[in-house]
Amino acid sequence: MTGFLNIDKPEGKSSAYVVNIIKHVTKQPCGHLGTLDPFASGVLPVAIGNAARLFDYFLTKKKTYTARFQFGATTDTLDSEGALSVGGRIPSAGEIEAALPSLTGTYAQTPPLYSAKSVNGRRGYELARRGETAVLQSKEVTVERFALLGQTAPDEFEFSITCGAGTYIRALARDLAEALGTQGYCSFLRRTASGIFTEETLIPLSAVTPETWQNYLIPTDMVLPFAVMDVNDGRFYNGVPYEVEVADGTYKIYREGVFYGTGVVENGILRAGKKLC
Repeated sequence: MTGFLNIDKPEGKSSAYVVNIIKHVTKQPCGHLGTLDPFASGVLPVAIGNAARLFDYFLTKKKTYTARFQFGATTDTLDSEGALSVGGRIPSAGEIEAALPSLTGTYAQTPPLYSAKSVNGRRGYELARRGETAVLQSKEVTVERFALLGQTAPDEFEFSITCGAGTYIRALARDLAEALGTQGYCSFLRRTASGIFTEETLIPLSAVTPETWQNYLIPTDMVLPFAVMDVNDGRFYNGVPYEVEVADGTYKIYREGVFYGTGVVENGILRAGKKLC
């Protein structure tokens, strides 16, 4: 069996914990398609079997979040699990609205020190836990939508964020606070979409059992937006490129109605892509 389970990751559990549970239940190799911090919840697509070969494809997909930022304080992890340090003022909703355009679009974001980013071959979180200071290299990220939804507490505001791969919402909270001349951190985070995976198809981790998990499996071919090609020529399945009369691009390949994987046509030559069945 191969495909995807769209798990509603619970707060307080790591993405690796979720994957390990699913590996145990399904007895299949598994991998998630983009980590969520332990304090966060929401959409965590987990690839089962050969579907994990699509990891690189999903790296570039947009993600959507509902987040809450608390102002007038910060933490060493930039989330609600870190050591709290109080200081700074609470901005108004109007001030926040005025600052959001400066963090919308493409900008150079410095990842949080508590992250998996590396400095001289060592993970940022390893350095942080040892009490070592380091500055991670900034990286261009794209924030497509950054909208204020409302005020949820005297010092807390809620946002809707749509962004590209590699964007740290915790760092976005820090950067917004700095733009407002204060401190801030991410106090709540829920991912509501990751590529084509949305809240509509979420299942709780507790629903994944040896008897039921196959009922929730999203077939691999259903998540791929490519045109369909029926290929019955054995040369393809033996790895032999050959001429076809179709437009260049990536295709979903079927053999006698059964999904096989992907094929790539370039200059009229069809070559095998990834076997996903």
